[in-house]
Amino acid sequence: MFRRTPALTAAAVLLPLALTACSSGATDPSGGPATGDKAAAKSEGFPYTVKNCGVTTTYKAPPKRVVTMNQHVTEIMLELGLTGSLVGTAYLDDQVLPKYAKEYASVPVLAEEYPSYEQVLAANPDFVYGGYSSAFAAGDGRGREAFARAGIDTRLNAESCTEGDRPMDTLYQEVREVGRTFGVPDRAEAWIERAEADNAATAKKLAGVEPVSVFVYDSGDKTAFTAGGEGIGNELIERAGGANVFADLDKPFGDASWENVVARRPDVIVIYDYGATTVEQKKKRLLTDPALADVPAIKNKRFAVLPLSDAVLGVRAPAAVDKLAAQLHPATGEAAPTP
Repeated sequence: MFRRTPALTAAAVLLPLALTACSSGATDPSGGPATGDKAAAKSEGFPYTVKNCGVTTTYKAPPKRVVTMNQHVTEIMLELGLTGSLVGTAYLDDQVLPKYAKEYASVPVLAEEYPSYEQVLAANPDFVYGGYSSAFAAGDGRGREAFARAGIDTRLNAESCTEGDRPMDTLYQEVREVGRTFGVPDRAEAWIERAEADNAATAKKLAGVEPVSVFVYDSGDKTAFTAGGEGIGNELIERAGGANVFADLDKPFGDASWENVVARRPDVIVIYDYGATTVEQKKKRLLTDPALADVPAIKNKRFAVLPLSDAVLGVRAPAAVDKLAAQLHPATGEAAPTP
């Protein structure tokens, strides 16, 4: 997996940097808003108030110094043309899309996985954007409350706190709210319009196909870590002409017993590609397990593959639907190129 070594800032500067992080509530010596903030407050669309995963924030101006944690939120920022706002990033599941490679290479990598609270503060951010709830693990010192105390605003990707809706709609909401937060709503709406058109084109191509049963294999040996029924992964399967055999698992990801995999007899196994274990190693583990020998997908060696970054709530999702559809239903034609 492609990684870059972070250049760490000396610990002695961490506290001053944290105290000087940009804030929408900065004041001038007279006690009123700073001159720059006065101008920004008059900008179109501000102040902007948004509630995100239980945290309500009012922005008087777009954040200027952003740290992203997890690939799919980093790619949302890159897709919206916000590279210039990024002062640090962390935690790739796999490589960024080629279209983002040049911009991504310009952003400092704070850590290969999650940075410490101190490493984040060293980048002097005014906004931290996390992809999974683990990005803001309070036990690791990175809770949203801790950042708030340091004057740093935060956002958590909505898949981590949204249940019972259509995740593709949540994705549109995610992009729309990020666009509003950074003062680029037109870019967000343009992306949503393209995404809706791509999804409609795939749906038209699949009209009348019979869904095939699908088991997602993310990882696991004693149990199978798989896609449940609450996340974008489940909706990708449905939109691609499949039926997730673990759609009754009421979370985006979860563990399933191998006995249940056998009992539910999936026609196709979708392998999530990421990390040190290769797709071929995952296939070998499945094909050589005698307990799975009678599973239709194993008997017929029917596998589909998606990078993990395709199967989370990010801007890859519409293209991922088409990519998966071409693997589940080859007769419908080749997938469109990834944008």
